[in-house]
Amino acid sequence: MLSRVYRSGSQSFTHRLLPWVQSTTLSRSWAAGRVQPSAIRHVRSWSNIPFITVPLSRMHGKSFAHRSELKHAKRIVVKLGSAVVTRGDECGLALGRLASIVEQVSVLQNQGREMMLVTSGAVAFGKQRLRHEILLSQSVRQALHSGQNQLKEMAIPVLEARACAAAGQSGLMALYEAMFTQYSICAAQILVTNLDFHDEQKRRNLNGTLHELLRMNIVPIVNTNDAVVPPAEPNSDLQGVNVISVKDNDSLAARLAVEMKTDLLIVLSDVEGLFDSPPGSDDAKLIDIFYPGDQQSVTFGTKSRVAMGGMEAKVKAALWALQGGTSVVIANGTHPKVSGHVITDIVEGKKVGTFFSEVKPAGPTVEQQGEMARSGGRLLATLEPEQRAEIIHHLADLLTDQRDEILLANKKDLEEAEGRLAAPLLKRLSLSTSKLNSLAIGLRQIAASSQDSVGRVLRRTRIAKDLELEQVTVPIGVLLVIFESRPDCLPQVAALAIASGNGLLLKGGKEASHSNRILHLLTQEALSIHGVKEAVQLVNTREEVEDLCRLDKMIDLIIPRGSSQLVRNIQKAAKGIPVMGHSEGICHMYVDSEASVDKVTRLVRDSKCEYPAACNALETLLIHRDLLRTPLFDQIIDMLRVEQVKIHAGPKFASYLTFSPSEVKSLRTEYGDLELCIEVVDSVQEAIDHIHKYGSSHTDVIITENEKTAEFFLQHVDSACVFWNASTRFSDGYRFGLGAEVGISTSRIHARGPVGLEGLLTTKWLLRGQDHVVSDFSEHGSLKYLHESLPIPQRNTN
Repeated sequence: MLSRVYRSGSQSFTHRLLPWVQSTTLSRSWAAGRVQPSAIRHVRSWSNIPFITVPLSRMHGKSFAHRSELKHAKRIVVKLGSAVVTRGDECGLALGRLASIVEQVSVLQNQGREMMLVTSGAVAFGKQRLRHEILLSQSVRQALHSGQNQLKEMAIPVLEARACAAAGQSGLMALYEAMFTQYSICAAQILVTNLDFHDEQKRRNLNGTLHELLRMNIVPIVNTNDAVVPPAEPNSDLQGVNVISVKDNDSLAARLAVEMKTDLLIVLSDVEGLFDSPPGSDDAKLIDIFYPGDQQSVTFGTKSRVAMGGMEAKVKAALWALQGGTSVVIANGTHPKVSGHVITDIVEGKKVGTFFSEVKPAGPTVEQQGEMARSGGRLLATLEPEQRAEIIHHLADLLTDQRDEILLANKKDLEEAEGRLAAPLLKRLSLSTSKLNSLAIGLRQIAASSQDSVGRVLRRTRIAKDLELEQVTVPIGVLLVIFESRPDCLPQVAALAIASGNGLLLKGGKEASHSNRILHLLTQEALSIHGVKEAVQLVNTREEVEDLCRLDKMIDLIIPRGSSQLVRNIQKAAKGIPVMGHSEGICHMYVDSEASVDKVTRLVRDSKCEYPAACNALETLLIHRDLLRTPLFDQIIDMLRVEQVKIHAGPKFASYLTFSPSEVKSLRTEYGDLELCIEVVDSVQEAIDHIHKYGSSHTDVIITENEKTAEFFLQHVDSACVFWNASTRFSDGYRFGLGAEVGISTSRIHARGPVGLEGLLTTKWLLRGQDHVVSDFSEHGSLKYLHESLPIPQRNTN
């Protein structure tokens, strides 16, 4: 009887053991003729050999079509290549790397998955042991016969691989056992050869053993028995889905994955995956998804430094496994920055390595879309300003002319989102005739302002005679705009990108998919009038936002439009790509002791209640202490009560009240709803200090009739937008007269506040000379620097 219970996920060891005991009993009864086959409920046929199996959560038979589905993988094989397991000197194991891999496998095992390892390393581990023994033996022998002076001349003989494997297998397994024990997981070693898969009885025994180990929550560690394995027969494998010879651990992993009806095979090597040209070359690009038939376009390089097979063997084995219904990912298991989470990242569906899929997407990949946006944006930038303006005007006309089709698509989105989205998000999702008309007006404003945008001369300097320098505006490059529940964002951002000559990648929320699709089609229709249709791309693939943020070679700027959580996630995920935006919109309004009674309630109501989900809505109301217990204060509270605004009291405000509202949990809170924090301050300086400590540098307002106090506030508050006697809701590109905005930035570099057309431009320097060289300007040269400012020519914007 078992005295200990080991837990894995929500199932105990004894619970997992029960089906094994039952199935073993049934198998024996069947063999004795006491149980009829019809009594067995779960029987899986394997080469006409019946097995009793525990039904998996996923029916096997077809591989996963998309990376995002890998999180549903139940049974997983991880193949560790020789380069992953061994050290760079090929004598010994990479212990730190191996420990990290064991930790990841243990995490997945404890989630309730069934993990199997196919590992190399016995030869390297044995080589290390044998070298040590030989050196020790030689040193003792030579010390006895020749003296210490000849120890330096010892030579180590070439070690035979089979002997190394025999010496290293026990030590390698002992190491794995010690590591897995740290996570209360048991491991078991299985050594196989090609004959074990061709002999039906051995095959049956092998399958039965593996299934029993998995049922008992034990991780099988499988390896070719290199101590006795015969040389592989050339050209004897990969002739079909039923034939593959085990001549290395790549073919072993593929064979094992298909035999065990595995959901996922992860092949770890010392390269990131498959490349369209030799890795390390200037034009080499990692292939994200590899499809059967694509191998004709791939050139395979040399083998790994220690492996028996190269990338060609891995691809052939992967395609064989894919045909058998197992999904495959080939990735780098040696890179120090990713090896600590490469396995878990793959299972989570992140874009790591090369994913093998049988399903080709209907449209281009996101990488191809990025390239199209880049080339299309460069063409767009070469158009005349009038041509870019004509495209935007045409898009504005399409928004009104195709109103019925747009609203019909939006109706589908609203119907599908009903009951799934909160009321504020449904309001953002909704389009109307008035919204479309406002959009068209804003687009025409953008078209008018675009006449003097790209190529505008900002500075002219005469460096020397016949050597003139210009600084001119140019597009940033390719923008990635990620937005939630805001289909009206698409034409706004597209118009700004067109006006500024930028390529654009758009990633909208799935809740607005129908609306986004038709708005993008209309945008491309407008772009087509001047042959730049591909400059604006809508990402419709199942790309995760985190994966898009890694495309640092294709994207120059990321602009998130959505919740503060979305912005924070993107800022965290972006690697090497600048993010323009704000993570929070904690807007303050300070009511000064000299505020007008007639203005206060009107401004507070508009700032908080007009659209509480907006990032420029009021979140904290600061009231001067002298206004407490005055009619003005009572009017503010009464108005908020009528508007059904829930009040949270700041610490100082709560101290003045006998029965106060609920005290605020944090003074740094963006509610995004009909909730408001009220706090008391003693002066305008204290209000400014509070804003700097708890605000988000978005939009802050003072209400006062004292001009000197107002100017002090305007000059000292360090936020993107600072207002006097105006609603926080004015912080908007359209209301600023920018036509539209791609977002509101609280950063201090490049653009700040509502970002319109100007915020999507950068500059470059143009120098025109006549055979000028720097040496002419040296101390004994013939030329001198002039550095004269020249007038800037005025462009005709009519």
